[in-house]
Amino acid sequence: MSTARPRPTTRPLATTLAALALAATSSLTVHASPAQAAGCNGYVGLTFDDGPSGNTPALLGALQRNGLRATMFNEGRYAAAYPAQVKAQAAAGMWVGNHSYTHPHLTRLGQSQIDSEISRTQQAIAAAGGGTPKLFRPPYGETNSTVKAVAAKYGLTEIIWNVDSQDWNGASTDAIVQAAGRLTNGQIILMHDWAANTLAAIPRIAQGLAARGLCAGVISPQTGRAVAP
Repeated sequence: MSTARPRPTTRPLATTLAALALAATSSLTVHASPAQAAGCNGYVGLTFDDGPSGNTPALLGALQRNGLRATMFNEGRYAAAYPAQVKAQAAAGMWVGNHSYTHPHLTRLGQSQIDSEISRTQQAIAAAGGGTPKLFRPPYGETNSTVKAVAAKYGLTEIIWNVDSQDWNGASTDAIVQAAGRLTNGQIILMHDWAANTLAAIPRIAQGLAARGLCAGVISPQTGRAVAP
């Protein structure tokens, strides 16, 4: 699957905001209580690509306020540039995945270049405090046997998505909420760290999932599906 989308032109780091967010997230880790877990009829995977950035603190805050956990598919170059945000993601109870180093079309690259994209991202995320990723999302959802083999070399399970929120394509907040409403047990939705309409949609996404008895789960490296954390 190929998704051509605009890239944000700037990624400002709001230093003060980031510091405050990091301090807050370090003490507000989200975990499902037994009561919450008992009310879950199924689990879905919320995923956010292209982080971390100066937008990450606001995204983490919105997820925490609404009792949601998500998988953050980070680009290695941004993990290296914003290590405090990677650490904040982990401290907030999110799971951190590999989204390549520079977001290229991997299927157009040779094996050594693919290896560099994946291995450098593993290193950057680990160095920033995000742990060693177990999940890999190829940019644009583009993959082939070589990409899969290199990902497997680093112990990574390739994760695409079941529902595309279209936030990369200018989808409205209403449309993003409606997309999340199509999720069923085990399925995964594609969203992005930088999309303002996605940030605005988070409270309504949380309400919609709760109304259907669905909870935000972790993506299993064994099955590639969302399961109980």
